[in-house]
Amino acid sequence: MRDWLSHRVVSSPDDTALIRAEDGEKWTYAELDRLVSETAGRLAAHGIGPGDHLGVLMPAYVGAVGLAHAAMRLGATYVPLGERLTPRELSDRIDRADLTVLVCGESTESDAVAATDDVPVLSVDEPTTGSVRGVHDADPIPIDPPEWTFEDRLCLLFTSGSTGGPKPVELTAGNVYASAVASAFRLGVDPDDRWLVSISLHHMGGLAPIYRSTLYGTTVVLREEFDPGRTADDIDAYDVTGVSLVPTMLKRTLDRRGTLADSLRVVLLGGASAPNSLIERCRNYSIPVYPTYGMTEAASQIATATPTQTFDRPGTVGRPLFGTDLTIVSESGEPVDPGDAGEIVVDGPTITPGYYGMPETTDAAFGEYGLHTGDIGRIDDEGNLYVLNRLDDQIVSGGENVDPGEVFEALSDHPAVADAAVVGLEDDVWGERVAALLVADADAISADASSTAEFVDGPDVGGESDSDADISGDDDQSDTGDGSDTDGSETSGTDAETEHADSERLPEPAVDEAELFSFLREQLAGFKLPRTIAFTDDLPRTVSGTIDRSAVRSTLRERGYEPKPVDRGFSSAGFEPADPEPVTERDADADDPVEEERSDSDDEGTEPPVSDDASDSSVSDDASDSPAGDPETGRHDR
Repeated sequence: MRDWLSHRVVSSPDDTALIRAEDGEKWTYAELDRLVSETAGRLAAHGIGPGDHLGVLMPAYVGAVGLAHAAMRLGATYVPLGERLTPRELSDRIDRADLTVLVCGESTESDAVAATDDVPVLSVDEPTTGSVRGVHDADPIPIDPPEWTFEDRLCLLFTSGSTGGPKPVELTAGNVYASAVASAFRLGVDPDDRWLVSISLHHMGGLAPIYRSTLYGTTVVLREEFDPGRTADDIDAYDVTGVSLVPTMLKRTLDRRGTLADSLRVVLLGGASAPNSLIERCRNYSIPVYPTYGMTEAASQIATATPTQTFDRPGTVGRPLFGTDLTIVSESGEPVDPGDAGEIVVDGPTITPGYYGMPETTDAAFGEYGLHTGDIGRIDDEGNLYVLNRLDDQIVSGGENVDPGEVFEALSDHPAVADAAVVGLEDDVWGERVAALLVADADAISADASSTAEFVDGPDVGGESDSDADISGDDDQSDTGDGSDTDGSETSGTDAETEHADSERLPEPAVDEAELFSFLREQLAGFKLPRTIAFTDDLPRTVSGTIDRSAVRSTLRERGYEPKPVDRGFSSAGFEPADPEPVTERDADADDPVEEERSDSDDEGTEPPVSDDASDSSVSDDASDSPAGDPETGRHDR
């Protein structure tokens, strides 16, 4: 078969393919096809062809949609990159993906140039840097669209692993096609469907609707970035029938507008576990919520619950989608009995063939029953899946996946930090926030004993200690977006006894927090910066010598504080306050965007990406498939 848009334009050329939410401009499939043909011809004139890797670094513009289709028309692999990443982070992904060319826009050109010096950079806008060429500098040339098979690599999307570092996930045309079919069987498809996308296209939750709508012949309503009030307004103004959101996004949208228009028939909710209070709110306001569990490696959804299942069985993400085999296995890799917990393993036509350029990682991820997700879950007697926790200790904050190892490495690179432990703490707004317990370098300890800063040590762990309560109590359940913060190093009872130093007040460390966070911002995206820190003389450890993460969390909950310099990092990451903000009188009387008054504390917030790398849940792909994880995958990327 040819690229999917070339088939769709033959079937329904006059149907609406795309609506830009900001101004309501529309493109029919025939108009979108002409845009894509021109773009593909210009890229071909720049030397891009079958088998090449087309990197794209730009927000969710109409042009980014065109580039996704243009890549397929050329027979190239589409590689979207997160526009909020630092040049260092982008450089690593560019190398891992073997990009042939990187396409940017005016807003991302400087980062694109800083991220690579050996990959050609093209801009869809007028270039401002001498080394960058404009896509429109070359006249389009005729191309002979190649034939695609289900085995051909359609796209590469990045997800962070528990072992650290970004992993490029290969998704074939067959993976994405099978996912679209299975999702349609579960959610249904109507010819008049309109799916709102306000998630970056480097998330499966943002990209999946672009491909699926072309296969279905339905409409995408595209907004450049998520805004809670405008999301609700877009649903109403454009008669949106489906949207992918993570729980934080849905809560903020409801907080801003109270409820959602009755044109909606699907709210695909993924990227993190949905609080029971949010599900109950959806029931009370007749919001058709479909909690989902997925991952980038599954091209989005793995299991999705219907509203009836959701309201009758709190906590479930439903049954596996058509064609997906789901097995719960023990530590030995053998299937467990129904109701017993174990690792979730998935197989089927939607599952990735592996991680690009990482054969050993691919081999380690697959077993007898399929892909090992790293998530713990159980299946009840009726076949409904419940996701309990994660095997690794990855942090999912506002739907974005944060690898603690990456944050640890950045902290360790600072000369004033001798050691650190990075964990996730429960957060009412973002599900989890990044937290770090730090040991200052001995040479950096100030001699000023009059300092008012406090060093803290980990609590006693064992017996009736805080750590034991933390492992089994309610606090532990809320540490992760999916119900657990455990990892292989955490144990209970006497096995959790830790070595620790006597607590005492120590001199203030000679660590300039403003300088530290300025340093970190050069290494990490804003959403990865620690929002809670504390200092200690020694990190709490188990008797085996590993970091006792439960004790670390207890210490951070008791003594941790929010460093003021981090606020600017979050603002620069594009986050918005999560609490509903007072609106002006004008908002009540007009449809225009409102001016909002913010408190000082609100200014600290940020708007969760709708979602970079999601365990993906399935809003799939179509949802933080998700800013807080990927709604479409319902799981935060590993």
